[in-house]
Amino acid sequence: MKVTRKLKFAKKYISNSLFININYFKEIFSNDETIRYRYIENETENSTIFSIKAQLIYTESMVDNQFIIDNIITPLTESKQIYIDSQETIIEQLANRVIVANDVKVSSNIDKLTQAVVCGNTVLLLEGSNEALIIDTQGWKSRSIEEPEAEKTLRGPKEGFTEAIMINVSMVKRKLQTPNLKFEFDEIGLQTKTKVALCYVKGIVNEGILIELRKRLQDIEIDGIFDSGYIQELIKDEPLSPYKTIGTTERPDVVAAKILEGRIALLVDGTPVALTIPHLFIEYFQSPDDYYKNFYYSSFNRLMRIAAYFISFALPALYIAITTYHQEMIPTPLLLNIFNARQGIPFPAILEALLLLFAFEVLRETGTRMPTYIGQAMSIVGALVLGQAAVEARFVSAPMVIVIAMSGITGLMLPALTGSMILLRVFLIFVSSLLGMYGFVFGLAAVLIHLLNLRSFGVPYMTNINIMDLKNLQDTAVRMPWWFMKNRPEFIAIRNKKRQNAGRVNPK
Repeated sequence: MKVTRKLKFAKKYISNSLFININYFKEIFSNDETIRYRYIENETENSTIFSIKAQLIYTESMVDNQFIIDNIITPLTESKQIYIDSQETIIEQLANRVIVANDVKVSSNIDKLTQAVVCGNTVLLLEGSNEALIIDTQGWKSRSIEEPEAEKTLRGPKEGFTEAIMINVSMVKRKLQTPNLKFEFDEIGLQTKTKVALCYVKGIVNEGILIELRKRLQDIEIDGIFDSGYIQELIKDEPLSPYKTIGTTERPDVVAAKILEGRIALLVDGTPVALTIPHLFIEYFQSPDDYYKNFYYSSFNRLMRIAAYFISFALPALYIAITTYHQEMIPTPLLLNIFNARQGIPFPAILEALLLLFAFEVLRETGTRMPTYIGQAMSIVGALVLGQAAVEARFVSAPMVIVIAMSGITGLMLPALTGSMILLRVFLIFVSSLLGMYGFVFGLAAVLIHLLNLRSFGVPYMTNINIMDLKNLQDTAVRMPWWFMKNRPEFIAIRNKKRQNAGRVNPK
């Protein structure tokens, strides 16, 4: 009964009794066989030297065992440097003179000590002290740095983020070696305590956006965060919009470049995908390769991506609208060929298009989920076999197969827009089948109005699309030479707009 009363009293802070503290931690971690307890004692005959009686608590497989032996256990058992009459406390002497580790913290809070053990650190409890040491001994293995599968580049860095947040932080620091680069760490998730890091450059970042992002992160109350997608969905401006207002990337060079434009990066432990805030619509069409290659070629590629986006969502709807309501717009020979191809087709054009789109998305999703060497072959063979068989069986017409295939292939150029393009295709197909070209124009206008009303942390989503403002068109539909892009994006970097002072270097 005496011990029980003390355990109840020590719910917030540890006590001076090592016995009570050990039993309290064993109560907290009951039925958890991964927790290890290591008792250490250092007897000495010298009355001026403190006799150490300590307990180590750590989680198996999350710590570096050799580090604990070499830098904690061995120094403690052999230590003759802890003096009773020192001006420092015993726990401070252990931290400053005995324990050999990069990060040693003193704490008496039970919650902090418990969380430290769960996170892979080692807690050292000492007899006669109501304070404990938290020693950084994390030692689990992580994936090596590799090129991201979804963001391959032909020229430029071939490295991508990993699941370890501190490795990701180091990669950003290597790109931006300036004391103005700041990292703010926090934990999100009531159960997972997932570590997140806000990354920005002081003096360039928009302080209003930074304050708003901090507030939204603090308002998150959820049991667990396992990927940055959780946070992305919880803090986005328009949760029901198919367009994302928060950018994603797995490349440290992209994060560094966006930070220098005044944006904020959010790194999340356990995922290689970083978030960038704010995110604009034009960023869908920008690629890291655009800035590493000649600006003529980069501008051509960017215009091609914009054209591919329009073809991807508009071509099926335009085909249905014209063939159903506006046959006079089609040259007579082509109209006769389309009419002959549709002979014997039992389905109307809208159902024909929806069936083919569904089949294409099934093949695409299957190819994505299957192993690479199987998925690619199955997607190609499946598309050829099913398409040819469907035309020969008169389920669908050959022109419709060509239209849907062209729409699907051009959509693959912009994987980040896949979800919104599927919804936009279906929406325009429906309105075009009802009202023809009028429905297509009205539907397109509704989508454009929605995009113009979107905001990403207060920044207009369609920033820099005004063709009358040539200054802000320098890095939108085309990529201008670097000596033209002297200023950062106007709506993002408010205080420090100057990107470079000098223009092009003229050779002598």
